[in-house]
Amino acid sequence: MQLQSKQPHIGTTIFTVMSKLANDHGALNLSQGFPNFECSPKLIELVEKYLRKGMNQYAPLSGIQPLREIIAQKTSELYGISYHPDLEVTIVSGATEALYAAITAVVQTGDEVILLEPNYDSYEPAVRLNGGIPVYVTLTPENNYQIDWSVVKAKITDKTKLILLNTPHNPTGTVMSKDDLEQLASIVKDTNIFIVSDEVYEHIIFDGHSHWSPIRYPELQKRTFVCGSFGKTFHVTGWKVGYCLAPQQLSEEFRKVHQWLTFSTVTPIQYALAEFLQEPDNYLSISQFYQEKRDKFIACIQGSRFEWIPASGSFFQCVNYSKITDENDLALAQRLTKEIGVASIPVSAFYHQKNDYKTLRFCFAKDDQTLEIAGERLSKL
Repeated sequence: MQLQSKQPHIGTTIFTVMSKLANDHGALNLSQGFPNFECSPKLIELVEKYLRKGMNQYAPLSGIQPLREIIAQKTSELYGISYHPDLEVTIVSGATEALYAAITAVVQTGDEVILLEPNYDSYEPAVRLNGGIPVYVTLTPENNYQIDWSVVKAKITDKTKLILLNTPHNPTGTVMSKDDLEQLASIVKDTNIFIVSDEVYEHIIFDGHSHWSPIRYPELQKRTFVCGSFGKTFHVTGWKVGYCLAPQQLSEEFRKVHQWLTFSTVTPIQYALAEFLQEPDNYLSISQFYQEKRDKFIACIQGSRFEWIPASGSFFQCVNYSKITDENDLALAQRLTKEIGVASIPVSAFYHQKNDYKTLRFCFAKDDQTLEIAGERLSKL
């Protein structure tokens, strides 16, 4: 018996590869995007509280009412945008599910989807599994990965169904601006193009920048699925709890897909998050926390031969190593993991043609001791 693969060119993700290499060689894992420190003790207490209260059976398909309500309230308070908690907010098992469900809800065979690369590695497979055709707009470090919207506009055809955004951006650490969204709104006006906006790092944004989500523009909000994550915000990536905000018609189609993927998401954690979100400082303080982590990592590599522009958001810092070696980035990432014990991600992994700009991505969501040891080792190169 032979199985014809639906993804014949897809192997193990670079995150799994580099994390395994780090484990095999006892290296500091600054590759995969997860913290190595604990979440708030209060959040743990709340999970225990709801476990013991017996909130251990299926949650509703759309998520528990208190969590949907507090997300809608939070969105209204931060951005002045109203989402109906019953009809337009859906709790899912992680942002990757939200992204897949949103893409599946709108993309049909032959539809074109614009991807701004470098981009997170789940985007393209989700598009292709739904019969879509990825159309790439390549961003480069020469201008700090800024989007040339004239190029985006030139890529749009009568087959374009979706544009996929990510802000703050993984892997580059850039953020979209008000001007970016104004140009995007002009491009999609009077079209049937949808938007999926990956905003898992919404609260991890630095240096006084604002988070500019497409929902802040009516022309964009009506066509946008926002995919968010509590894992990144509250240092609990293993809980895999995310959400999607979308207008009612879009949410209805989103939920049709969600019900066949996971149907519902872990119940006691939803209740814990709903109560934790009632105190805004629990998420509003995250930007300062991670800005201090970014600054710590940069200080620790200050004496190195790497070059960088400080990340404006996310918990990743990209560095250029062209003054150190002319190796390709994958080879260097593997060698540094084995030889000096610091694992990173080669940014070429985020390009469909593996473009090598001599850039590595380091995750600074680590305790200070880890960052200091990593910086000491990297500074000797």
